[in-house]
Amino acid sequence: MKRYVIIVAGGSGQRMNSSVPKQFLKIKDEVILIKSIRAFYSFDPDIEIVIVLPENQIDIWNDLLKIEGFDINHIIVKGGATRFHSVKNGLSVIGCDGFVAIHDGVRPLVSKSTIQTTFETAEKSGNAIPFIDLNDSIRFVDDTGNMAVDRTKYKLIQTPQVFDCILIKKAYEQEYSDKFTDDASVVENLGIKINLVQGNIENIKITTQVDLKVAEVLTDYLSA
Repeated sequence: MKRYVIIVAGGSGQRMNSSVPKQFLKIKDEVILIKSIRAFYSFDPDIEIVIVLPENQIDIWNDLLKIEGFDINHIIVKGGATRFHSVKNGLSVIGCDGFVAIHDGVRPLVSKSTIQTTFETAEKSGNAIPFIDLNDSIRFVDDTGNMAVDRTKYKLIQTPQVFDCILIKKAYEQEYSDKFTDDASVVENLGIKINLVQGNIENIKITTQVDLKVAEVLTDYLSA
């Protein structure tokens, strides 16, 4: 069965307070987006890799590939106005003969185990998305006040989110809605049950300077 991964990398670096888009920054001398690609290539060297980038960042990426000597084969696709439209553009260049993972380009510390579990579950059940448990107390807040809620009934959701290619392509034929917070929510809108699998706690999304420092420490920890 064919495997694909669409890695969406649309960051600007604004929250990072950087002129360099966050996916092009480095962790321990390795570009974040390159590290994300390597995670999937290490899992399956035959996986077909699609990178979705803003149009004005494609030339920067191509220059980086030469500077870094990076030669893992991949397809580059121009992003859209929203993440939804970027994923849709990525889906347009893959076939309908397997399963596709959709991953945030700034989650470079996804584990091989998480990738394997999401693919294996999706291949059996049609879809799979990784989660981790909440450790902190949480409260529900609305206009009337706030109240404590049971944290065991809530999960933090990660990527990659893996789907049967036919299913996810059908889901992305829907009109865009701002209630689509991730790929699972797009599929769920068709009335499809979403399957949760255990993710890895190191699989953080790097959006701020603090996240970058944490990722550096985690990289040292994982390589120890």
